Parts: sequence; C-alpha cells; structure tokens
Amino acid sequence: MELPEDLKYTREHEWLSIEDGVATVGITDHAQEQLGEVVFVELPAAGDKVEKSEPFGVVESTKAVSDIYAPVSGEVAEVNDGLPDSPELVNEDPYGDGWMVKVTIGDDADLEDLMTADEYRQFVEELGDD
Repeated sequence: MELPEDLKYTREHEWLSIEDGVATVGITDHAQEQLGEVVFVELPAAGDKVEKSEPFGVVESTKAVSDIYAPVSGEVAEVNDGLPDSPELVNEDPYGDGWMVKVTIGDDADLEDLMTADEYRQFVEELGDD
C-alpha cells in the first residue's frame, strides 16, 4: 500500500494535500485496491458546497459503488475533468492524476481529526482487510 508521508488521511479512505487554504482530495491507494477496477466517477461541479463527512461524489467499480466523503467543508474550487473519460486514473495514480476535487477549506478546525500516514497505516492494519 502506497502512502505518501506528506498527505493527510481520513477514516473513509480519502487523502488530502493542503496548500494555501485549498485541499486537493482523492481516494487512497488502499481504497482503490479494495474497490477494484474503477469504471465510473461522479463528482460535484466547481462552485458546489461540500460538507465535512458528507458524500460529495461516487466511485463505481467492477465490485461496488461507493460514496466519496468530504474531508473538509468548503466550496469546490476545481474538479478533475479527466476522470469521467478516464476513471482508471484512480487505480493507476490515486495520489497524482487520479485526484478528484480541490476544495477551498471553510474552517481550519476540519483539519484537526485527519490522520498522518503512520496513523492511517495503523488504522488500515487494524481493519484487517489489506
């Protein structure tokens, strides 16, 4: 399982990188492995509001349909327009070209319960499904 050390992670298996008050969000390598081949991604539009811990999109794979949860509340600043035509990017490069949305963070307090890479690694090990 690939886990970049400079990212933050959620219990719902999203990752985010934060720069200048904007969070780039995607699903973790572990999540894409569990899902299998991603065949469809549904994302919000730029300008949409998202609420922390609420679904903001859907990933459909050959195994399952899963909600994607917002790790922070805020406004969608940008959407990865490449995913609808190339959903396999989520499998091939979950921390790079497979990113999903960029969200302008509404409240820095939303960042307090995010996990480090080490904490997320331990969380996944405790789940026992890796």
